[in-house]
Amino acid sequence: MGTVDLGQSSIASPPRLKGVEMREKRGEHPLGDTGQLIFLGLFLAVWAVDSFFLRISTFLPYFLPLHIRLVILSLALITAAYLFISGHVVVSHEQRPTAVVSTGAFRYVRHPLYLASILVYLGLSFSTGSLFSLALLLVIFFFYDYIASYEEKLLDKKFGEDYREYKKRTGKWVPRIGTRGKAA
Repeated sequence: MGTVDLGQSSIASPPRLKGVEMREKRGEHPLGDTGQLIFLGLFLAVWAVDSFFLRISTFLPYFLPLHIRLVILSLALITAAYLFISGHVVVSHEQRPTAVVSTGAFRYVRHPLYLASILVYLGLSFSTGSLFSLALLLVIFFFYDYIASYEEKLLDKKFGEDYREYKKRTGKWVPRIGTRGKAA
């Protein structure tokens, strides 16, 4: 536990608060990483148990043939890989961007890394037809939307009008048709 020296006395400061402050300065929700890990573990557990052991909510395969489910899985994983690789440029650098990033995957959606995760969850859910997984995915989507909205407020404060213009021409989760490259 860290301490802050205030002359003659010292007050203990929990390290967690320091991490929260630092993460917020980087433009992320303080609990975003933890929440994502918890939902990942929960989703994988629900998906695996329902899909391969209990098979309580997996009647979808009777209506959706395997080859269609595998095509959906493949498309979701390919799109997620593009979004992840192209969008990871922003978070992989030591130095955060000093301007609004609107290239690569950010040209299409404002949150490509979060969307990549959602697409992986969606592809896995469809591959086995687990309705429990799809229901949990809905909860996970609302979590991602919450942390994305939080981060957008920080970006709006940091970049101002440039970010607002970017928001007008770029969809949050779904690409906007006909607005790319135009100043709306």
